Amino acid sequence: MTVNWKYPEYIVQCEWLKENLTNKNIRVFDCTTYLHYTDDHPSKPYDVESGFLDYKKSHIPGASFIDLQKQLSDNNSDFSFTLPKFNLLAETFKNLGIGMPYHIILYSRNGMQWSSRVWWMLYVLGFRQASILDGGLIEWERLGFLTENIVNKFEYADFDVKPNDNVFVSKDEVLLGMGKKSCVLLNALTKDLHMGENPRYGRRGRIPGSMNIPFHKLVEKQTGKFKTPFELMKIFQEKGITDNLEIINYCGGGIAATLDAFVLLQLGFNNLKIYDNSMSEWAMDQNLPIEVG
Repeated sequence: MTVNWKYPEYIVQCEWLKENLTNKNIRVFDCTTYLHYTDDHPSKPYDVESGFLDYKKSHIPGASFIDLQKQLSDNNSDFSFTLPKFNLLAETFKNLGIGMPYHIILYSRNGMQWSSRVWWMLYVLGFRQASILDGGLIEWERLGFLTENIVNKFEYADFDVKPNDNVFVSKDEVLLGMGKKSCVLLNALTKDLHMGENPRYGRRGRIPGSMNIPFHKLVEKQTGKFKTPFELMKIFQEKGITDNLEIINYCGGGIAATLDAFVLLQLGFNNLKIYDNSMSEWAMDQNLPIEVG
């Protein structure tokens, strides 16, 4: 069976980027964010740290920086990384220099889930000229490519906002999906969290009926690059996940889930949802059911 990416333009390789860095229609962004876990404080499962200090030390030449928590999240929310209102989100992206006619390349230095989060945020606004750098900065440095330490900022760019309200969903849509044969709840967290062996989010466990495909299983251990489309399709098929199903992806705070969703989109799955606040919200609401074991 031959399996190919459905949208190969949404993934770029480091070798390609190196050859195209001087193209003025390419704008590169470092999306690095760090989570410092605080398992003894379930109402705040982690402290969020911007990757800006590391960006200032080294980054891909010409790259600017995106602060996901500060710039692209609703900081009035009880939860980290909550999606802002679309009009505010769009203006922030434009002020960062994201828009036409530029090809936007997103990368991070600690896993592609940060890039995929920003990618989906652009996707739901209707912006399609964004790609994820396969393997991110780890792969860039592994290949021996040069970095710089100059802080870069881009001028304003514009694009037509065509919002899609059907991707990022709330707990209400998740509740509606529970128990429906046509719907799969897919947990992108690690196995220990899925099984209820880790109390990070307060109540142990998962949304009842969930399947588990940890986000890190979708990338090669050595390089951090995506596994092949064939390998990835096999992972989902072994769980009985088919393209006729609605798939609600979730994790701890709506970050890792975007990597599962991105891979599914690339494999040709169309009915994809992302539960934005995920277990940060679900586990803290005593009225919501939870499952362990």
